[in-house]
Amino acid sequence: MQNKDTKLEFFLDISQYQYLMNALLAAIFSGIMCGIVGTYIVARRMVFLCGGITHSSFGGLGIALYSGINPLIGALAFAVASALGIEWASRKRVIREDSAIGIIWSLGMAVGALFMSLTPGYTSGDLTSYMFGSIITVTNNEVVALAIFTLICVVGFALWWRPIMFLAFDREYAASQGVATKCASYTLSAVVAIAIVLAIRIMGIVLLLSLFTMPSVAANLFTKSYRNITLWASFIATTSTIVGLVLSYNWEVPPGTCIIFTLSVVLFVSKILSLRNIITPLKNENNS
Repeated sequence: MQNKDTKLEFFLDISQYQYLMNALLAAIFSGIMCGIVGTYIVARRMVFLCGGITHSSFGGLGIALYSGINPLIGALAFAVASALGIEWASRKRVIREDSAIGIIWSLGMAVGALFMSLTPGYTSGDLTSYMFGSIITVTNNEVVALAIFTLICVVGFALWWRPIMFLAFDREYAASQGVATKCASYTLSAVVAIAIVLAIRIMGIVLLLSLFTMPSVAANLFTKSYRNITLWASFIATTSTIVGLVLSYNWEVPPGTCIIFTLSVVLFVSKILSLRNIITPLKNENNS
């Protein structure tokens, strides 16, 4: 790739290169999706669960590669099965949730490594884009899948944000409000799994958790409203992903790392500003 003469070259090149348009659309859709789903993940304190599902999907990637099918199909099957399995084990108290997550996490990685080693002609570069993300190589079909699922998330949040909020913070209270907690929990677990798999191509298995957690954490520093956190998290995730993508294009560095650094800066600045908002009233109080 040639050196860039201007910071705006990314946007100027969009009209010429379809892969850049795909990357931009993927950044927008994944940002909105991760903001909505990530707020639920953080509020329900299931970040570790998210990590378990993410790494368990590696098993599906390995099996799909060995079978010669689309790796994301295998990852999706493994991720959804893992999410539902963990939810079932937690509800039935067959095994502690953290133990179930740890088992599925390690088992998924082991299965993936096994089938990759059995794949004829396999090289370590075959799954690099899934491990560390490669938003630049997102295909038209993947963009369409992201767009459809993001629309589903937006509509679902708009229609049922109160039941989702109740379920995220207190299952017993949600049940008292008429929420079918069992069905809702399984459904939302599947939604989380699907969102994780669709975002793998953006950030990769190793870096994915940041896109689901950092925006919500940053938004929560300024508001305690679940609805506002979701809206701001979607905005932060989308903006940071686009900024990271543009920086990676201009600086010729991996997009995933630029997105994480951008999110880290946003979180750091948000923390500083939130502390300033706390300290300023205290100073005024002491001076009065």
